[in-house]
Amino acid sequence: MKSLNIPVSVLNLVPNRQDQIVKDSIDHMVTLAQATEKMGYTRYWIAEHHNMTSVASSATAILINHTLEHTESIRVGSGGIMLPNHSPLVVAEQFGTMATMFPSRVDLGLGRAPGTDGLTANALRRSQHQAVEQFPNEVRDILTYVGPEEIQGPVKAFPGVGTNVPVYILGSSTSSAYLAAELGLPYAFAAHFAPTAMADAFAIYRSRFKPSVYLEKPYTIACVNVVAADSMEEANYLSSSLLQFYRDVFTNKSGPLKPPVENFEQSLTPLEVNLLNSSLSTTFIGDRQNIYEQLMSFQQQFVADEIMAVTYIYDMEKLIRSYEILKEVVDGFNK
Repeated sequence: MKSLNIPVSVLNLVPNRQDQIVKDSIDHMVTLAQATEKMGYTRYWIAEHHNMTSVASSATAILINHTLEHTESIRVGSGGIMLPNHSPLVVAEQFGTMATMFPSRVDLGLGRAPGTDGLTANALRRSQHQAVEQFPNEVRDILTYVGPEEIQGPVKAFPGVGTNVPVYILGSSTSSAYLAAELGLPYAFAAHFAPTAMADAFAIYRSRFKPSVYLEKPYTIACVNVVAADSMEEANYLSSSLLQFYRDVFTNKSGPLKPPVENFEQSLTPLEVNLLNSSLSTTFIGDRQNIYEQLMSFQQQFVADEIMAVTYIYDMEKLIRSYEILKEVVDGFNK
């Protein structure tokens, strides 16, 4: 098995598990960060979602800081901060403060969606301005706030100025690809739930990319679902937790991550099967050899510069083992 020679990272939505309390979810977040840090993962991103009982990732900056405090070297960041919900100045101050406390370890991924439903979005927003339409300008504001002293205006982020926190543009459609290319920023695509537009988004981003003070050439991160185990049978069984999770999300029945069940797919309706198949086409399930083959095929098509894995497995030991297998696959480990 040859090395794929590509960085691998982690996305964590901090899922709540059935029959466990929210404090367990946050403790598990830290446990996974510590484990993947030891494995040599590049970065560990935490999402932002609101009004969802299935995840505990609403106060993203607090969770990032908590993870930084309990790790030593892995980069920790947002996947992402949903900018319509926040003041750019406050975001710059928060991440500038963390970058001051944990130099060269903080990433700031920015998304233009609210990360929730319409009613909750209205409750979150600081005003009724057109937050999504303002996204490009607000990204520029943040780049200024965390940039060098000589580009500052009358309003400054302290701490923030001069921290040069790396900013990433997140996307689940082609829209943000144009902005990432225009600003010369790295681009992360959410293929774990919206895979159909990734090829077009990457093509737009690469063809329109303008070198910048932040990045000389395009850099793409593909976020995908991974369920790896020591056998195909075990991987298929464990993946039923992922399928249950997404089935509930897609059918507006959001709930905690459930334990795996045998033959779960037999309980799905034809509509649910089609929905899961179309939405989870970049989901890698299998043993070491199968994950390797799926990743090779994926890279031949998309040529991502980095793979970011989100893994929904109920049992923590099995979850950590899945990330261990993925890292072995990427590193070309044979056994």
